[in-house]
Amino acid sequence: MLITTDRLLLRRFRASDAPVLAGYRSDPEVARYQSWDAPFPLLRAETAVANFMASDPDKPGWFQYAIERIADKALIGDVAVHLHENLMQAEIGFTLATAFQRQGYAFEAVHAVLDRLFRLQGLHKVAGECDARNLRSAGLLERLGFTREGRLRQQTFIKGEWTDDLIYGLLAGEWLKDE
Repeated sequence: MLITTDRLLLRRFRASDAPVLAGYRSDPEVARYQSWDAPFPLLRAETAVANFMASDPDKPGWFQYAIERIADKALIGDVAVHLHENLMQAEIGFTLATAFQRQGYAFEAVHAVLDRLFRLQGLHKVAGECDARNLRSAGLLERLGFTREGRLRQQTFIKGEWTDDLIYGLLAGEWLKDE
């Protein structure tokens, strides 16, 4: 159950990944638009990793891919997929450690996961959502071919404030159009 790209291995999380997960989720810049607060304690990371390890990418629910850089086997982030009960739709999210941002790793990882979702699992639609202030995440979704389907005004109360959410969608026909 591995996905490989030129530079990355997307794999299951391992118990030994918890300290690295705690590290990058504790970075205030990484946590800024996410649902968790920094610092992200090791115990919480260990619990999260145990849950990640117990999930199945082919069954409804959340599955978290660990993004490992092949060159040095470094864990650099993760891609989350929430597969709906109908097995035809999913939501996607992504997190990358600060040191590995702006190098094309997120695009490469999310592209590979989308390819698996549409080509191997036969999904009809993948959705993405981000804080409207998170311009880099919105830009990544757009570069991957997602269409902005809406803006939910003051949708989420997070970290003491109301925030707008941007809603994105990508259809199988759009992803597979060049076949």
